[in-house]
Amino acid sequence: MDVAQRKAPLTTGPLQVRDLDDCRNSQKGSVLIIASGASAKDFPLHKYADVPMITMNGAISKFIGTGISPFFYVCTDQGFSEQQPELFTRAMHLSERVALWENHIWHTSFKPQGDLYFLRRAPRLSWRDLFRTDKELVRNRKIGNGRNKTLGFSKNLKRGFFDARTVAYLAIQLAYHLGFTKVFLVGVDLDPSVSRFYETPGTFISPCVLDDHFQTRILPSFAILAKSVVNADFRVYNVSHTSKIPVELVPRVTLDELERLI
Repeated sequence: MDVAQRKAPLTTGPLQVRDLDDCRNSQKGSVLIIASGASAKDFPLHKYADVPMITMNGAISKFIGTGISPFFYVCTDQGFSEQQPELFTRAMHLSERVALWENHIWHTSFKPQGDLYFLRRAPRLSWRDLFRTDKELVRNRKIGNGRNKTLGFSKNLKRGFFDARTVAYLAIQLAYHLGFTKVFLVGVDLDPSVSRFYETPGTFISPCVLDDHFQTRILPSFAILAKSVVNADFRVYNVSHTSKIPVELVPRVTLDELERLI
């Protein structure tokens, strides 16, 4: 479905809220996911201005003053708009499309200028799910105590997304939902020991809990991606050579290789 043929937006108060079905499989080809890791600092954004980009949280600072608008901006941290109000405001103004929690948008004064989509989590795994195949919600099929039973990958965000405790994983699910077939991760370093590329001494630093969830949620989620989602029709590549994601799960590419693949 062509983007121009999407349904008319739903009107909710002063906002134009779109249904996630409207953008599903509306795109093709390559997409860049721009995250906040230090490796994104020197990435030549202008060189790929004609490639759709999905960005998140404070990584919007990479776009400020460039004339490049993110194809999609995603944020699952409802505290980010309070911790970094200037960056969040820029994201709302610069982005063509925005995906947020519905509760978030009604509790912030910063409203998006582009299309707005509401996020929701995928339903939890039930015993019944063990005996059926769901082509849209890929799960780890583990039943037991703890939050690991919610791990998976959503191919249809209308049914919800799986939270891996890094918004970059949501961005990959969004890329699949949109119909992109080649996903390139920029700045998905997942290394809290190194400052985010936009952080400077003396400024407020948003909390980071990546280390708390890296082994229990992040790595297992990327393992599901590598084993059960990536195939000849959907590829994911990592442009960061300092990323903590093992190359066995997401292969790394140089900028020269990116130029050829894209």
